[in-house]
Amino acid sequence: MTDLIQPRIADCQGHLHPKAIYGMELFNQGRYFDAHEALEAAWRAESGPVRDLYRGILQVGVVYLNITQLNYPGALKVFQRCLKWLQPWPDICRGVDIGRLKQDLEKVMASLQALGPQRIADFDASLLKPVYFRQAEQP
Repeated sequence: MTDLIQPRIADCQGHLHPKAIYGMELFNQGRYFDAHEALEAAWRAESGPVRDLYRGILQVGVVYLNITQLNYPGALKVFQRCLKWLQPWPDICRGVDIGRLKQDLEKVMASLQALGPQRIADFDASLLKPVYFRQAEQP
């Protein structure tokens, strides 16, 4: 595992990797495992700091997957991990609304923690929001 790279403003310029776009589309369909695979492929294909952005988004998908599989400890563990990948990024990066994703994730976790492990089956799945992004025009 590599150390977190501090992003610069320039790192948010440019285009999303095609596999990242595909991964976020899968995420938005609730196909969190498949989204993880596509976003991981985008992460591996990148060499710059944006790879950590993709890693953060895929980790949110893993949190959501753990919730849908009623894995309370797994959701909590991955939540803590994904925060470090998302925190350094500005609210909008490469057209992805990271600010909203972080807010949605916080709401999910507040609700999950209020339920506790014994009531995870009562979790309101409508709280699992999509990743909001716009695709920049390709050159």
